[in-house]
Amino acid sequence: MGGLRSAVARTAGLGMTSREYGRSGLVKAGVLLLVFGTGPLLFIIVAAAIGLWPDPNPNPVGPGLLAGLTFWPGLICLIVGISRVRRDKSRPI
Repeated sequence: MGGLRSAVARTAGLGMTSREYGRSGLVKAGVLLLVFGTGPLLFIIVAAAIGLWPDPNPNPVGPGLLAGLTFWPGLICLIVGISRVRRDKSRPI
């Protein structure tokens, strides 16, 4: 079972674990921006699609603005954070 856990933790054959990415402040900020910025809008869309939302055709302006303002900064933070972690890992000590 330990072999499966380590195989799942390794990412894209780069020899890096998700813990190494989790230590980066930029990666954390990017994930938080994406989850909390786009999460409410995605929840409303999915809830309306499966019939859990009271309005079958919602117009969520507030969550849409929140998603629009946080999506690109979150994605940029995530990409820059991942590239910095990879760069630091490949640098010889």
